[in-house]
Amino acid sequence: MTNYIKDRKPADDTWTPFTGLEDVDTLPSGNIYVPFEEWNAMRDQLLTRNSGLGVSLANTDDVAQLADDLDRLDLIVLNFPKMGDGRAFTQARLLRERYGYTGEIRAVGDVLRDQIFYMHRCGFNAFEIREDQDMQSVLKAFDEMTVTYQPAVDEPLPIWRRK
Repeated sequence: MTNYIKDRKPADDTWTPFTGLEDVDTLPSGNIYVPFEEWNAMRDQLLTRNSGLGVSLANTDDVAQLADDLDRLDLIVLNFPKMGDGRAFTQARLLRERYGYTGEIRAVGDVLRDQIFYMHRCGFNAFEIREDQDMQSVLKAFDEMTVTYQPAVDEPLPIWRRK
């Protein structure tokens, strides 16, 4: 059973996290993502790969440091280390709204059903839900609210400016 959702549907995860990067020649083939620190250390070598490439950010990392490379990244993984820490919400909005990133933004860590709707509004389009979360229940969370008042990534106009 999968615990991965992409574009509001259960999906197979085609990405492999990779750490301990010492040489690009040791990388597996296929889609990989690396921690931000390793991205910074091996950026030029990583950009020569022909497979999908992604970066995993801690919620304390500055997304602006990726701004010049966003068109070359297929995936950005944002971490929720605990439920009460929402810095990744801001990172996702910045990536979508300020930097125009159109690739996959994935939520990992303490990803809970109650936050899915809001994560999606902020620009997340992929989610690794915790094993204790029920997939069907989480999928219903996308549609629980039908009217939103505030502007967000999914609806840039506030309700009073919509026709």
